[in-house]
Amino acid sequence: MSKGYWVSVYRTISDSERLAAYNKLAAPAVKAAGGRTFARGGRVVAYDAGIAKRTVLVEFDSFEQAVAARESAAYQEALVALSDGVDRDFRIVEGID
Repeated sequence: MSKGYWVSVYRTISDSERLAAYNKLAAPAVKAAGGRTFARGGRVVAYDAGIAKRTVLVEFDSFEQAVAARESAAYQEALVALSDGVDRDFRIVEGID
C-alpha cells in the first residue's frame, strides 16, 4: 500500500491570527487521523517555478488515509477557522511503494 502525503505551500499569509487558530485545530486532527508532520515552515530552496515560502509536509500510512483525513469533520473545522487567512497550494500525493 502506497503512503499518502499532504504537501502545502503557502503563497501568502494575510491573517496570522486565522492561521494560528487553524494550527490549534489542524494539528490534533492530523494526529488523530494518523498523520505525521515532517516539515513545517523551515528553510526552503525553490527551483524553476517553485515557491520558497512556508511549506508543510505530512505523511500518512496510505493515500486513502490522507484523503480521509482531509475530509474529516475535525479537519473541516480547522479549515473554517483558517477561512481566507492564507493563499496556499494544498495537494495530496500518492507515494511510491
